[in-house]
Amino acid sequence: MLCGDELGPIAAKSYAGQQAVAVRARPALRAKQEIDYGRRGKGYAFGALRPATGDVYLATYLGRTICNWIDFLCVVDAQIPAEVQRIIMIVDNLNVHHANDVLLFLLHHPRWEFVFQPIYAAYLNLIEPWWKVLKSLALKGRRFETWDEVQAAIAGAHGYWQAHKHPFVWGRRRRHRSRQQPFVRPTPNAA
Repeated sequence: MLCGDELGPIAAKSYAGQQAVAVRARPALRAKQEIDYGRRGKGYAFGALRPATGDVYLATYLGRTICNWIDFLCVVDAQIPAEVQRIIMIVDNLNVHHANDVLLFLLHHPRWEFVFQPIYAAYLNLIEPWWKVLKSLALKGRRFETWDEVQAAIAGAHGYWQAHKHPFVWGRRRRHRSRQQPFVRPTPNAA
């Protein structure tokens, strides 16, 4: 099972990072970011997440077109071993995902099947929270001058994720909690 979607448009611009703000200062300070003018390029990231293993198949394109979506599906199909007989991909109802060319792709690749999520239920597709992870790894706190720099950052973040992948579980992250010792009440002094 795969969860597929697109992220974008992703622009070559400045992305805010985390900065400490003095909350006790009066008047209260606000987080600020310098205004970033200019059009330096933009594009889209196409992704397919395999939640059971944490594998992510990722490619970047200049546009969100049917042709690019078919090309991405062919890239993913080439990377999945041939012994996998059935590939189910969860996608949203974007017109690119159910175009005639996609139906032809499905006829040519019989092991593929698409499952369309209900409208207004993006949270059911597990790649949606994974995009937040990608943005955090690739874009947060950086400034990009060109689309090529953005692509390189996304490729680096994808490589990092693949090296440290883990099963992707739906729901919020479980933080490490120290094991608490059971509370034992001291015996009262009988004096």
